[in-house]
Amino acid sequence: QVQLVESGGGSVQPGGSLRLSCAVSGFTLNFKNIGWFRQAPGKEREGVSCISSSDGSTYYADSVKGRFTISRDNAKNTVHLQMNSLKPEDTAVYTCAGDLNYSCSDYVLRLSTFTYWGQGTQVTVSS
Repeated sequence: QVQLVESGGGSVQPGGSLRLSCAVSGFTLNFKNIGWFRQAPGKEREGVSCISSSDGSTYYADSVKGRFTISRDNAKNTVHLQMNSLKPEDTAVYTCAGDLNYSCSDYVLRLSTFTYWGQGTQVTVSS
């Protein structure tokens, strides 16, 4: 019954920006953290960022640190990923996920064993 729906993907030039949104519905009070992941063709899934439900603590992969910002809007049950200074290597399908078991950490993001997953949204960065 829990659903996560991504939006905001698209095609941009290098150096551009996109703002992804993850709308969460259903019984979500038990989520301990929500994360963003990405996967490019021929590549393994990569944890991009996550945010804990308890204290709002965040983690970013080194590849996006300083360029991406994760945030949450509890009133709208939405998590955002602001993506600035986009590079071609950022091209991937971006998916949000909620986890019932663990708070946000680098290990949890790498493990990527989240409980619920969205459908994904395509981000393409090219000139």
